[in-house]
Amino acid sequence: MLYSFAVHFSKMTSVSVLTAMLLVSCSENVPPSAEPDQSASVLRTRLMTGEQYGNTIAQIFGEDIRNSVLPPIPPMARTDGLLASGSAFVGVTSDQISQIQQTAAFIAAKVVDEEHRDFLVPCRPESIDEPDPNCAGLFLRETGRLLQRQAVDDIRLSELVDIAAYAAEQTEDFYVGLALALESILISPEFIFIVDHSEADPNRIGQERLTGHSLASRLSFFLWNGPPDIALLEAAESGELHTTSGLNVAVERMLDSVRLEGGMRAFFDDMLGFDEFNSLAKDPLVYPMVTGSTLRDAREQTLRTIINHLLHDNQDYRDLFVTRKTFMSPSLAVVYGTASHQGWVAHTFPEDSPRQGLLTQVSFLAANSHAVRSSPTLRGQALRERFLCQVVPSPPPNVDFSLLEEAEHASTARERLEVHNTNPSCAGCHLITDPMGLSLENFDGAGRFRETESGAQLDISGELDGVFYDDIGGLAAAMRNHPKLSNCLVNRLYAYGTGGPLSLGNDRDILNWFESRFVANGYKLPALLRDIALSRAFSSVRSEITQGKLGIVEPPRPFRLAEPDWINNAETN
Repeated sequence: MLYSFAVHFSKMTSVSVLTAMLLVSCSENVPPSAEPDQSASVLRTRLMTGEQYGNTIAQIFGEDIRNSVLPPIPPMARTDGLLASGSAFVGVTSDQISQIQQTAAFIAAKVVDEEHRDFLVPCRPESIDEPDPNCAGLFLRETGRLLQRQAVDDIRLSELVDIAAYAAEQTEDFYVGLALALESILISPEFIFIVDHSEADPNRIGQERLTGHSLASRLSFFLWNGPPDIALLEAAESGELHTTSGLNVAVERMLDSVRLEGGMRAFFDDMLGFDEFNSLAKDPLVYPMVTGSTLRDAREQTLRTIINHLLHDNQDYRDLFVTRKTFMSPSLAVVYGTASHQGWVAHTFPEDSPRQGLLTQVSFLAANSHAVRSSPTLRGQALRERFLCQVVPSPPPNVDFSLLEEAEHASTARERLEVHNTNPSCAGCHLITDPMGLSLENFDGAGRFRETESGAQLDISGELDGVFYDDIGGLAAAMRNHPKLSNCLVNRLYAYGTGGPLSLGNDRDILNWFESRFVANGYKLPALLRDIALSRAFSSVRSEITQGKLGIVEPPRPFRLAEPDWINNAETN
């Protein structure tokens, strides 16, 4: 009864407004220069990612409710290297809107069922068969505040209580009414979208800043990949987030929180394009040792390596490309050829091992290969785009792949790819991808080490932007010392934190400042996160409409779903 009635109510709500919205869619060695005076970020509206939706449900209602649903968030196109940036430009279909409503109805029903209501609803109605405005108001005020990431205003709260009361009268069930009001919040744009709101900055005449609640949301989704907690909301409401000391206290608490690990895992998962693992598969006849479990563990291995190195050990970011420390699972041990064991264990490759840094991990090698063989071109492209923020052009539409097919008799990938040098339309791109990709040919399409291909000895010498080397260790060192490596991480983090692609015309000075501090602080991730979160650029905003490639648009004003006519009519009768 509860679920079916909730779905019926959802369908009666005004879908047209929601549709319109959805379619719019620590070192002391610091550099002497101060933050650029006019630095500011773009005022944006973005759809929560699926993971952020799930994290929000888990944070407020518990893991079991989160695990009972699939986040109804449509897929996002990668924009400027990040899915998170693409979240500002997401459109949805009517079917997806319907799924958002159905998921909201299901969650609301679970929250108030007999299994969960005792600890999720902070009060008991005077009668389960009748409305109880006081209990409903208490629940909806507290829960709405957490879901909307700001206080529910009195007018909206009154509307929600009226929904709960009328539905309770019609069904003779207080909890049915409460679920319908909760569902109204769960399908509202204030929940589904992360909307930046601005106000005049009293300390900078003519400038604007994020409101306290918007700053709290930007901080929490940046560092935690989830909603603000009560302490952060209280800091926003009291005005503490707009004071130097208050912001420092809040950021330090967030950096010390266990939630930081989840937030940074989400960032690096996005930066490295690990969503591709959701559809990645290898030919079982060629690579029988690579199963779904192997690929899941490959993704997890890299994330564990990164988080342990950057957060737990607070090490130099560049050393991720030369470190021999990682973690190993039983399924990965088969691919790496290491001793078997139970569960995940810390693992260090010996000094004479070819395994050195992220580029020699199975996640990078297998993801950037074909189903039946390795691909120096895909690996070189991923190296440049993921870690150096360099865009490799797509092949021209008239490219003749028959040349490559005719070279299938060649023994090695280096021999096969030499044909591209004979075609001027191909050579330009392949010269910026293949030299470093060929240096990883000691690893096959599954990431297993090999010394020969088709009986021929492999030549793994290569070059990266003027740095020549003879082996994998040389490539690892060239990557570690590449001048664009730190710049790329800074750019990606700032875009990720501010919710959209960068504008070099406006952001270049602040990005250079962040990078100078990153270098001065020994390339430590926590220090960089602190600098971004505490910067004036992070909390100051500019509104702009930029035509062209980036597609930055000024966010629409906030709104809410209109209630169905039958409720409005009932209130006047």
